[in-house]
Amino acid sequence: MSFSSPFNALRLILLLTIAISLLLSWSLLTYPSALPSFAASKAAYRPSEAWLLDRNGEVIAVKRIDNTVRRLEWVKLSDISSASQELLILSEDKRFFDHNGVDWLAIMSSSASSFMHVFDGKRPRGASTLTMQLAGFLDPSLAPARSRRTLTQKWRQIRAAQEIENKWSKSEILEAYFNLASFRGEIVGIHAASFALYGVHPSSLNREQSLLLMALLKGPMAKPTQAANRACALLKATQRDDVSSCESLHVLAQAALNTQGYVIPQNSIAPHLAQKLLTQPGSRVSTTLDANLQRFAIQSLREHLMSINTQNVSDGAVVVIDNQNGDVLAYVGSSAELSDAAKVDGVTSLRQAGSTLKPFLYGAAIEEKRLTAASVLEDTPIQLTTPMGLYIPQNYDRDFKGSVSVRTALASSLNVPAVRALGIIGVDKFTRNLRAYGLDSLTEEGEHYGFSLALGGVDVRLIDLTNAYRALANKGVWHKVRYRSTEKKQPGKKVLSKQAAFIIADILADRGARALTFGLENPLATRVWTAAKTGTSKDMRDNWCVGFSSRYTVGVWVGNFNGEPMRDVSGVSGAAPVWRDMMDYLHMGSVSPPPQIPRGVVTQSMHFVPAIESARTEFFVEGTEVEEIRLVDKGTSQEIRAKILYPPDGTLIAMDPDIPSQYQRMQFSSQGNQEVTWLIDGVNVGTGSDIGWTPAGGKHRLQLQDFQGNELDSVMFEVREAL
Repeated sequence: MSFSSPFNALRLILLLTIAISLLLSWSLLTYPSALPSFAASKAAYRPSEAWLLDRNGEVIAVKRIDNTVRRLEWVKLSDISSASQELLILSEDKRFFDHNGVDWLAIMSSSASSFMHVFDGKRPRGASTLTMQLAGFLDPSLAPARSRRTLTQKWRQIRAAQEIENKWSKSEILEAYFNLASFRGEIVGIHAASFALYGVHPSSLNREQSLLLMALLKGPMAKPTQAANRACALLKATQRDDVSSCESLHVLAQAALNTQGYVIPQNSIAPHLAQKLLTQPGSRVSTTLDANLQRFAIQSLREHLMSINTQNVSDGAVVVIDNQNGDVLAYVGSSAELSDAAKVDGVTSLRQAGSTLKPFLYGAAIEEKRLTAASVLEDTPIQLTTPMGLYIPQNYDRDFKGSVSVRTALASSLNVPAVRALGIIGVDKFTRNLRAYGLDSLTEEGEHYGFSLALGGVDVRLIDLTNAYRALANKGVWHKVRYRSTEKKQPGKKVLSKQAAFIIADILADRGARALTFGLENPLATRVWTAAKTGTSKDMRDNWCVGFSSRYTVGVWVGNFNGEPMRDVSGVSGAAPVWRDMMDYLHMGSVSPPPQIPRGVVTQSMHFVPAIESARTEFFVEGTEVEEIRLVDKGTSQEIRAKILYPPDGTLIAMDPDIPSQYQRMQFSSQGNQEVTWLIDGVNVGTGSDIGWTPAGGKHRLQLQDFQGNELDSVMFEVREAL
């Protein structure tokens, strides 16, 4: 063909244009997507786990968040064993340090192998370098597919590998490869693989373990025998052929790979708080917990539960709070392996409060100047008619002590005086008081709970109850607790006067006052100043001990998550020993001074006539102090004004449609030492501390008068007739 003619010259130009266009199109088609830098790849890496740290940075819990993959933290190349590094290069890319991302010699060899595959049927060799494989990790469109890649896809991978080599160092390529490669099923990265298969850190991988891991890179789902055979082939390639080593590789493969699931050791000592706080994969959440204190709390709880396991007790929980800033220092949600429901969080589960609410009841009465620590209450049998039926409170020991002071009644946890105190305060008001202390599980109105509220017949959470006691330690000021060290301290709210809080704390610390029920020597008698209260719920299903020192508040619950009752377990024998252990540990080498007497509290020498208790110096809210309390009649106190116990103000009564109205009765109950008369809407309906009345529909005003006609108390209630 002659190029002299204009026509031929035009043909040449056209052919060159087409060729250049094809080359440009080929170049564009094979141009790889922008790949991240090493730093960006590392920053974008997300482990499947999240980590909980104590206040000093120690890992105390690990939680898996991403269930689609299993990755642990990014591991540096310097923290991967030299055996693994050496065997990776030998297995995947022998000339890794000699090429610029593409091993052209390997590609030519692979091409020849592919050609011969047509004749000999042997599997062609691969030619992908470590860098080319890494490009596939970084850009999934470059990764091998089930069907063979096209020439365009292969060329894009080659160009991507060259781009990586131009920007990354060889050590960065190796480090990223080790962290992004799939080893077995869902397991990605050598960090997760070494822990899942062998339970060791990548830095501790020996030669045999590394051989098996590198064999898995070529077939992550290989059966143990297949993986072992590949490892043996790699062993031969090292020119260190050893029959005994190959045999041991088969043993290792069977042990490491012949399983349905792979467990990565967690070493979690705060799994329940981790469940609460860890939500983002890869996150490291710093908490207020103290790892050493957490471990001691776990140990103390387990040892004590094991000592009483014959009494049908298997579960427990412990909380420790710093009084000053609200930091939760220990959070033990269960007894772990001792429990049949170890995942249940006993710190936040609702359990019946028992006698642990009594301090808040007496605190309210003292603040309102309705009672003092020296006031006398009756610990004698009482029957109260409620909308739910007849309520007959009993003491834990089924015994009654007669006339006792508030100090003795609270410290010795007597039940009937608490019910009488609730009658003075009122169920609705006490319910509101408890909510102010953060016990927000009380969602119903007071009449729903009735007089059982005095004895803790409601469900509360250990964390809420412990923080409520912290308010007593903090002079009646309540604050939220903190789980994260980064949380700001929230403004507090006053829930009790500092005078009443001081007196309640003093009563709860009084060994002599609690001796009536518990004796002088018991787990509540610590070597430093502490104030504490125990509680046992109905049928012994829940057992509590909550109390505080000058610096810490500790709450302990023991029982059974399945609701089974314990056998012969009281607050002193159940939760109190663990509480005592915690207080002793917290105050090793330190003191806990008693609180200073606040302004508005006075001391007064006083005595009782007759001498139901020894004469003593008592604390009083200023203006309520007395020198002598004289009992007019046995079981009554001169200083307690008569008051209506039932019905509480605002009570709604519904008549039973199945019982004729003339046979229905409503019981009125009062407390006090005066002779009293009852009036309904101004009409005298009877005398005495307790009377019955045939209900009539409508709203009524119930009055309590002395025999001189002076009104002592009054309430409003409503009776709804049956339809």
